Amino acid sequence: MSELTAYHEAGHAWMAVVTGAHVVSVTIEPDWDDGPQRYGDTQVAWQRDQFTARELAEHAVLVALAGPAAEMTYRGEPYHPGFVAEWAQDWRDAWEAAEPLFGHEQRRLKHLESETARLCALLDEENHWAAVAELADQLLAHDRLEGEEVAACVAQWL
Repeated sequence: MSELTAYHEAGHAWMAVVTGAHVVSVTIEPDWDDGPQRYGDTQVAWQRDQFTARELAEHAVLVALAGPAAEMTYRGEPYHPGFVAEWAQDWRDAWEAAEPLFGHEQRRLKHLESETARLCALLDEENHWAAVAELADQLLAHDRLEGEEVAACVAQWL
């Protein structure tokens, strides 16, 4: 389970860096607080003055879907991220982020499915997958990475 979680969280962190967000931290040993039960956690901060509202929404969709996309790529099993219980929060986050972009639910669904496929295609590229794999390896070795460590891991591959 921890290996899948590492790849999942690495996917979120990788895409956050790619889209220009600041990763505060990523962990596969989250605190069990009053929030939803989870096995990993990626904290992302956005410099809101550097992006338009549309860009922020688009980037938030990609970051939310990148965890499931990385896990699908690692497993070699294409699932619909809206139908996997463990990815329900990621799907909700992507759905809510896409609402300002696509008010009509059918168009929003098609967009999220298209973005998931695009992320999986990106992860098929050697440099992107190497960045995610490096992050996952580091998470498995250390349980938690700070933002600077995440940025350094991703930078060496992109």
